Amino acid sequence: MKKIDFLVIALIVLCLLPFFLSDSVYETYCMLNRSYPLWMAFAKFGVLATFGEMLGNRVKTGRYCHEGFGLAPKFVVWGLLGMWIALAMNVFRLGVPAFMERYSAFQGISSAMSAPLSWMKFLGALCISTMMNTSFAPVFMTVHKISDMHIAEHGGKLSALIRPVDVKRHITGMDWATQWGFVFKKTIPLFWIPAHTLTFCLPQDLQVLFAAFCSIVLGLLLSIASLKRKA
Repeated sequence: MKKIDFLVIALIVLCLLPFFLSDSVYETYCMLNRSYPLWMAFAKFGVLATFGEMLGNRVKTGRYCHEGFGLAPKFVVWGLLGMWIALAMNVFRLGVPAFMERYSAFQGISSAMSAPLSWMKFLGALCISTMMNTSFAPVFMTVHKISDMHIAEHGGKLSALIRPVDVKRHITGMDWATQWGFVFKKTIPLFWIPAHTLTFCLPQDLQVLFAAFCSIVLGLLLSIASLKRKA
């Protein structure tokens, strides 16, 4: 490990420490979540998912950032994607249990999702996660990949955010063997469905935050997989 790694670890500890030392910090976080859910989603994904990409870059290149990485535009894009994720999570969190109650024998599953952990809540979380990751997730992942390609094409400059995105060209030039064979086929069933099942078992105030933390783990997994493919 290099000096910069110890500095990053120290910064993470300093950011998390107040939540363990003061109840008022957590209460303030919950209040902000309830009052400004979308802006909080922007902040959480903007910071955590971008940091996940930085960790992945550290694994692949030995540096957290390099010229053309596009830290600022990635932060903005991840923030906007985080708002989209937060909206989707709420739609699936409310819609899937309502559907299950209407068209199956699982009565009371909606109320179970806001109650302490039980087998009924676990089943609901698994169904919500499965539905979200087999419908919303592939579209989301493709949009994120296109945004990454667009940012890289413009040298990681902030101006990439206001330049037109050539969606057709980026989709045509995408590595679909990797996108389908690894990102869709492996990370969705093996990582995202289990991770989001756990997410929807958590209290609602922590769900979007935990989903953002999962993006850090995925960034590391994708980087390790990239290294193995190159090897």
